[in-house]
Amino acid sequence: MSAGFVITGTDTDVGKTIVAAMLTLALRGTYWKPIQSGIEEIDVQTVRRLTGLPDTHFMPEQYRLSRPLSPHRAAELDGVEIDVEQLTLFLNRNQVSERVILIESAGGLMVPITRHMLQIDMIKNWNMPVILVARTQLGTINHTLLSVEALKARGIPIHGLIFSGPDNPDTTRTISDFTGVKVLGRVPVLQSLTPAIFKEAFDQNFKQQDFA
Repeated sequence: MSAGFVITGTDTDVGKTIVAAMLTLALRGTYWKPIQSGIEEIDVQTVRRLTGLPDTHFMPEQYRLSRPLSPHRAAELDGVEIDVEQLTLFLNRNQVSERVILIESAGGLMVPITRHMLQIDMIKNWNMPVILVARTQLGTINHTLLSVEALKARGIPIHGLIFSGPDNPDTTRTISDFTGVKVLGRVPVLQSLTPAIFKEAFDQNFKQQDFA
């Protein structure tokens, strides 16, 4: 399997796409979102716009579903059948050996991809380490501990945690202490979203060697 990370989140709108854009730019990686639900602005277009990277840094999504719903239901309404094995084959065929692959999940770990498979089980099949994105606000301790527990129960390697939002040192420490998972850094509230701002945020809040 390709060298890289699966970027997933503890909840909806926790900042997965922002983290994915920042890491794709900082690591000069290849971004892939296999399943896109909702097409107002698809995430690969967002990440391309936010990073300014050329098209060679992006792999096309394999399923573009029209409604912003759980993939299993969005696919049903569009008359589409998601083939999880084909996603794995596509990933294997498109390995970019000189680049890290950053795969953004469609929603959280327990989102159904089909009526028979959860996203967390698809991630396990890929045998790639996970970067878990979590908020710093109220409720994040519960959501993050549950997500980490689910990953550990399936033997999925967790590369680390990335927090998104205002600084909350006690919350960060509490989650780290209970999970034993490395905190890679925090994406602060950004006043604008540009490649220069992303580079500054990464340099100030993360260490390049943590993603080697």
